[in-house]
Amino acid sequence: MNKLAGIAVMISAILASGCNSKNDNDATKPGNSQPTNVIFFLGDGMGLNTLTAARIYGVGEEGSLTIDTLPETAFIKTFSHDAQVTDSAPSMSAYMTGVKSNNGVISMNSDATYESDCSKSAGKPATTLLELAKAAGRGTGIVTTTRVTHATPAATYAHLCNRDLENEIAVQLVQGGAGFNPALKKGVDVVLGGGSRHFLPLADKGKREDGRNLINEMKANGYQFVSNADELSKAASGKPLLGLFSSSHLKYDLDRPASEPSLTQMTLAAIKQLKSNKKGYFLMVEGGRIDHALHDTNAKRALHDTLAFDNAIKATIDEVKKSDPELKNTLIVVTADHDHTLVLNGYAKRTGKTTATNPGVLGLVKNYETGEPSKDSDGMPYTILGFGNGYNRVDGPRSSVAPLDDATVSANDYHQEVVVKVGEIGNETHGGTDVFLSAIGQGADRFHGSLDNTAVFAKLKAVAKL
Repeated sequence: MNKLAGIAVMISAILASGCNSKNDNDATKPGNSQPTNVIFFLGDGMGLNTLTAARIYGVGEEGSLTIDTLPETAFIKTFSHDAQVTDSAPSMSAYMTGVKSNNGVISMNSDATYESDCSKSAGKPATTLLELAKAAGRGTGIVTTTRVTHATPAATYAHLCNRDLENEIAVQLVQGGAGFNPALKKGVDVVLGGGSRHFLPLADKGKREDGRNLINEMKANGYQFVSNADELSKAASGKPLLGLFSSSHLKYDLDRPASEPSLTQMTLAAIKQLKSNKKGYFLMVEGGRIDHALHDTNAKRALHDTLAFDNAIKATIDEVKKSDPELKNTLIVVTADHDHTLVLNGYAKRTGKTTATNPGVLGLVKNYETGEPSKDSDGMPYTILGFGNGYNRVDGPRSSVAPLDDATVSANDYHQEVVVKVGEIGNETHGGTDVFLSAIGQGADRFHGSLDNTAVFAKLKAVAKL
């Protein structure tokens, strides 16, 4: 696109000025003279209610997820420049750039408007943490269970007015090609996730109409390419790595085939590639399909993916501590970009964790005194988990349909009932509630209280000495 060449020039100018910025007051705090490695975990759509439900689902009311055990915590405001309820593009952009973008916009300032044709949009690129890391000679990586061109990962390395233009986002990764983001220098060192369709031409079952095969272009630039879990496990260290394991998003963890690597496997593979860089590294890890299951009002898959995300965090802490036992040179931050409309209903008795014989939090509300199913005003049982909006809403009284039972509502493919019907499966909206952040390691004590998402950028930048 014509807009991309202009964006590339602006990126270089902004990067040059951004590298010397000392605007964050936290930068004056004393710390280790060695640059701090930053691992930023983003649970897409992982609001507080989802975290609570996932904890009960996985370990029961009295248990703790790894996220719960990190020593520093904060609440994060997520509104975008133009909307009370953000989408992933401006929220992740705020974390990565410290700038409030408009909904649908990828890492550009607030003058950029969401347009189908970006030549009609104003605005300038906003320098990202990953770009600052590249400028400092650090290792860089992105890991996601979505397409690597999807909004959250794209906000680390791309600049565009429209998150849906994923073909244009993909070219920003490819050194030497039209549309490349020059702030990435020789490119992002590790890129792991889904979305090969945006790297391949139509003739190769992709979606590119320009005929370019971006996978081959990146291989020509020195990248090793892997397409399944076995190949990933055999990837050589110290060589740029591109892994695309699906044409679109990876499967939900509940359905994941052995050929697809887990989020944990991808994260550990990325650390293996990046840890040899003596100047440190920046790694972004997204549990992206939590969000998709919530949009479908399919709580079971959302909670299962949240546990997979939590497992990746635990495995990362364990791995990093092998070489940095006290995390003196590593900061790990975990947060979400926004929440959803998931709620926990009724005065339910404690359920404990979900097992093959216990639906747990996925089941019906049972009164904490009598143990009998609670009833709504139509005299019908209802579930602990529900949504503010979505597609599954009974038309008329709920007594006009068969009563729910635990087996039905805890099944893999059950879609929870909603208050407001907004269309077909997938149309449940985000919510506007603050999200949770937890942190561990060097500089983690900077994160506390109530913070705007833009403030997280400044603190990450200061800790990493970028």
